[in-house]
Amino acid sequence: MAARARIYQQPKTAMQSGRAGTQEWVLEFEPAGPRRADPLMGWIGSADTRAQVRLRFDQREEAVAYAEREGLAYEIELPRARKFVPKSYSDNFRFGRTENWTH
Repeated sequence: MAARARIYQQPKTAMQSGRAGTQEWVLEFEPAGPRRADPLMGWIGSADTRAQVRLRFDQREEAVAYAEREGLAYEIELPRARKFVPKSYSDNFRFGRTENWTH
């Protein structure tokens, strides 16, 4: 059975205002088996060591070339387009606002 991998660009977290660390492409292996709870400690674990590996690439083509060279079945997830709505602080006080402005 060939290992499967996922290639994607990491989105920014909700705590980030900038886009640092979101430009690189990540190759991540899908889990080969189910995760199970350790009977003594109760921690969730797996015997699959590939699930811990995340490879980072500058370009999507580099990640695809690596997956093809290693014989991995891969799936590419393209990033969503950013929707930017320009806003101005002065729009809060403009004449003809649709909502009421209150303190």
